[in-house]
Amino acid sequence: MTIKVVRGNPTPEELAAALAVVRARAAAAAALPSGAPPVPDAWSDPSRIAARRVPQPGPASWSRTYWPGG
Repeated sequence: MTIKVVRGNPTPEELAAALAVVRARAAAAAALPSGAPPVPDAWSDPSRIAARRVPQPGPASWSRTYWPGG
């Protein structure tokens, strides 16, 4: 694997930190079984959005709506 810096002038410490992240990700990917599907990230999980309760109609439901003025 070849890594090339195309912009900037990183310090040796910055370059070592970036390479440590790349190596850790490569090791994690290699540790997965070959037939296993990748685990999706939590931020892309649709249930994260759908888990919120939708306000139900009631006496104060007008205060939870928004209609832009004309």
